[in-house]
Amino acid sequence: MTQILHSANENTPTRTRWAILGVVLAADILDLLDGTLTTIAAPTITKNLGGGADLIQWLGASYALSLGVLLVLGGRLGDKYGHRRLFLTGLTGFTTASLACGLAPTPTTLVIARLTQGAFAALVVPQGFGILGATWPRDQIGKAYSLFGPVMGLSAVAGPILGGFLIDTDLAGLGWRSMFLINLVLGTAALLAAARLLPHTPGDRTITIDTPGATLLAATMLALLSALIQGAAHGWTSTGTALTAIGLALFAAFCHRQRTAANPLIRPSLLHNRGFTSGLVLGVVFFAAVAGLLYVVSLFLQQGLGRSPTGAALGLIPLSAGIVVASIACYRLIGRLGRRLVLLGLLITLAGTGHLLALVATSGTDTGGWALVPPLLIVGLGMGTCFGSLYDVTVGDIAPAEAGSAGGSLGAVQQLANALGAAAVTSVYFRTGGGEAHATAVSLTVVAAVTLLCVPLVRLLPLKAQEDQH
Repeated sequence: MTQILHSANENTPTRTRWAILGVVLAADILDLLDGTLTTIAAPTITKNLGGGADLIQWLGASYALSLGVLLVLGGRLGDKYGHRRLFLTGLTGFTTASLACGLAPTPTTLVIARLTQGAFAALVVPQGFGILGATWPRDQIGKAYSLFGPVMGLSAVAGPILGGFLIDTDLAGLGWRSMFLINLVLGTAALLAAARLLPHTPGDRTITIDTPGATLLAATMLALLSALIQGAAHGWTSTGTALTAIGLALFAAFCHRQRTAANPLIRPSLLHNRGFTSGLVLGVVFFAAVAGLLYVVSLFLQQGLGRSPTGAALGLIPLSAGIVVASIACYRLIGRLGRRLVLLGLLITLAGTGHLLALVATSGTDTGGWALVPPLLIVGLGMGTCFGSLYDVTVGDIAPAEAGSAGGSLGAVQQLANALGAAAVTSVYFRTGGGEAHATAVSLTVVAAVTLLCVPLVRLLPLKAQEDQH
């Protein structure tokens, strides 16, 4: 099969290769936009539909939950049934689920539609690299991969801004619904282009997929998220305790499955690697903390400072700009600094969070817009430094044969951490009394403390990134 794919990518015309890359990037942009839109839109949606704090927490967490749980499974399904087939299936489902989101009449139906959106996105996203590998020669594919970082970074900046703009312009009287309904146009255009351009990559029907493992992981995360959100809305009742116990029991069953399954979701040899396991834990904790931070800052800008959705989105531009700048800079620094770059990112994030905490604690809801620019920029620089270095260092000493499994596991963990972090930190926000400023200050304190816990783990990471080890 390798010879067939190699022949295919050598014979693909240059113009077609770039068009295929555009289709893959467009699908990834759609995924990223929909993952970040509700960061700004959540207060407006709950004001219109109801649902209160529960819905605010589920809006972002539900999408990241299903995407994270099914990301590795989506990649395996593409290997088994063909990347083109899964890409088209996922994009069709994603577009249809977007329509369901835009028409949702109740908070429950919206959350279900968001879960469905994330599930179909998990079928699309993993197929991109397989499709590019089948159409680009090995000596040129680096050009394609080099565009992912900047494009994804710009999409992260554009997502909240687009969401705020669509809400405030109230296109055709649709309000927040236009954020999802616009995917009918974008998704259909991407689908038509994909159907015309993507190659028919053969699958390998002999591949075994660990469906029970994926099911146990999904049930685990759903139970734990439900416990967090239940606790935020109603306090720590017997229901929350029972959901937590169920989640922990399911997680134990998932771990047992990974040890005994013939083809587990995560290779056991990866978990025996100290550097990889440390990076996995560090990634869960850090990504959870910063995901929660983004939601809390958005809530403070709108509910504390009274900004419109567009105003809140514009207020997050310094943070997004910092992420993009630092991510690009890390490309040149990672080879020289290795894990020291991860430590630097954590410390910069801590400094920015501390600055923001001091500002909120002293000025409260009288905080001026320009005063927020420096701390948010610093936080963004710290986040971007970690984003651009953590996973490269984490896989620094794994075997080349394990690279695919490691990459898929890390991507899934990031999405799951986003779901847990958004729920956990906003739970602190909603359960803290004393007004918006006090709730924000307490939440930022939690974020800073959790980020600080990551610092000792850096010493357990590999010294260098993978490219310097092999």
